[in-house]
Amino acid sequence: MPKSSKSLSHFNATGHAHMVDVAGKPATERIARAAGSIRMKPSTFALVAAGDAKKGDVLGIARIAAIMATKRTADLIPLCHPLALSHVAVEFTLDTALSAVSIEVTATTTGATGVEMEALAAVSVGLLTIYDMLKAVDRGMVIEAIRLLEKSGGKSGHWTASTAKTKRKKS
Repeated sequence: MPKSSKSLSHFNATGHAHMVDVAGKPATERIARAAGSIRMKPSTFALVAAGDAKKGDVLGIARIAAIMATKRTADLIPLCHPLALSHVAVEFTLDTALSAVSIEVTATTTGATGVEMEALAAVSVGLLTIYDMLKAVDRGMVIEAIRLLEKSGGKSGHWTASTAKTKRKKS
C-alpha cells in the first residue's frame, strides 16, 4: 500500500478505494463556500452583462445548473455520499475590467459528512454552463481558480482558505 494512502479516508487498510463509513459521526450543520471564475473577450462579456446572449439569460441558466449540480454530486463523484441539502445559494459578480464572471456557491446541510464537494461541483457546472451558452461567440474563454473558500461543521471544525497553510513539495 502506498504510504500516502494510510491517511486518506477513501482508502481502506488494504489500500482499496471505499466509501467512508459515516454512520457513527454525529449530524451537525455543515456549510461550504466555493468559488471560481471565467474570463472572456470584452465583446462576450458585454453580451452577459446586457443579457443579450442568443441562448437567453446566461446567468439565470447557470444559477439553475449550479443548484442542480449540488443535487447530483453523488452521481458524479464516485465515493461522495448523497446528501439532503438544506440550502444552496449562487451569486455572480461581473468584473468589467477583467471581462470575467465570478461565481460563489454556498451549500448547507445537516448531516454526518461535509458539503464541500457539492459546493465545488456547483461552481464547476455553473462555469461550464456559462461556457456552453457562449461558446458560439468565444471558444477561448478560460475557466479558472475553482477552489474551496470555507467549510464549517463536523469534527474538523471551521476552515477558511485565507487562514490555511499549504505545504508544497518541491519537484
